[in-house]
Amino acid sequence: MTLEEIRHEIDSLDDQLLTLLNRRMEWVHKVGELKRATKTVIYRPEREKAILDRVKKHNTGPLTSDAIEAIYLEIFAAARNIELPERIAYLGPEGSFTHQAAESRFGAMSEYMTLPTIKSVFEAVDTGRAKFGVIPIENNQEGIVYETVDLLNETSVNIAAELKIPVHFALATECENPSKIKRIYSKDIAFRQCRGFLNKYFEQTQPEEIQVESTSKAAKLAADDPESAAICSVIAARLFSLPVLFDNIEDNGNNRTRFFILAKDFVNQPSENDKTTIIARLPNTDKPGILAGFLQDFKRLNINLTKIESRPYKGSEDFNFWFFIELEGYFKDENVQKVFKKHRNHIKWLGSYVKNA
Repeated sequence: MTLEEIRHEIDSLDDQLLTLLNRRMEWVHKVGELKRATKTVIYRPEREKAILDRVKKHNTGPLTSDAIEAIYLEIFAAARNIELPERIAYLGPEGSFTHQAAESRFGAMSEYMTLPTIKSVFEAVDTGRAKFGVIPIENNQEGIVYETVDLLNETSVNIAAELKIPVHFALATECENPSKIKRIYSKDIAFRQCRGFLNKYFEQTQPEEIQVESTSKAAKLAADDPESAAICSVIAARLFSLPVLFDNIEDNGNNRTRFFILAKDFVNQPSENDKTTIIARLPNTDKPGILAGFLQDFKRLNINLTKIESRPYKGSEDFNFWFFIELEGYFKDENVQKVFKKHRNHIKWLGSYVKNA
C-alpha cells in the first residue's frame, strides 16, 4: 500500500471512532438523566474501574494497558461533563503534580480551581464550591502528608477515591549547554530527589541552587532567566514554554505520590477490591494494651491493615494520640461491620473506595 492509501485507511477508522464515541455519549446522556432524576452521584470510581478491567482483559495489542487506561480516563472525563459539568479543586499551583493528578482523573474538560493550601481545598469541598478536591496524602520516598491526615480528622469531608502517579522530574532550560547554566530553581524536595543527577552533571560548574515554593514557580522563573534552569514536572515546563533538556532525572525511578479525591457525603458502591480509611479515637490510650486490643479485633476477623499512623490531640496537655488507619475491605463487609459496631463510639469512617494499585 502507498502512504496515501494507508492514511486513507486511518482517516476511515477515525471517522468510525468518532461515530462510536458520539453514540457512547448519547447513552451517557441518558444515564445522566436517570442519575439526575434519582439524585445519584455522577462520579463512580468502582464503575470506571470495572470498565477498565474489562477492556484491558479484552485488549490484544499493540496498545499497552497504560495506554488503554489513559485513553479511557479521558473518555470518562468527557462523559462526566456531558452528564453534569464538575468543578474540581486542587492544591496548586498550576502545573504542579497535584494538577497533573487531577487532570489524569477528571480530564482537560472539567472546570478547575487552583487553590494555595490543602486546607483551602478541604474548605472548597466542604462548602460545596467544588464537587471534588484533589490533595496529596503520601509520597513513597518522603512519607505521609500530616496536614492532610489532620484535616481528615477535623472536617466532615469524605474520601471518594485514591490515585497514584509516578513523580518524574525534568531539567528545563533555555540553555542548550548545561555548562552555561548559572542558577537552578526548584523546591527543596526536588533538589533532594535529584541529587545524584545534579552531582553528575554539575560537579564542575556548581550552579547556584535557589529554593522556591513550588516546581511550577521554578519553571516560571527559569523561563524569564536565560542563564538558569528549573527542576520541575514536564507539565510545568510545557505551561511556561520552557524546553526540556533532560527528562526523568530523579534518583529513584520508582518515586510515586498517592492522592485522595475528596467529596462531601460521598459513598461508593462496593467493588471486588476495596480499601477503607478510618480514624480511631480510642479512650485511655495511656493505659497498656488499649491499642493492641483494638488491633487484635482486626486480626481475629481476618482484616488486613495496610497503614496506621498516630497523631496527637491538638490542645491536649497530655501525650494522647488518635490513629489514622487504612484497611482492606468495604465498610459494609460483615467482618468490618463487626469491628465498627464494637467500637462505634470511637471510629470515624472516612471512605471506602477502589484500591489503586
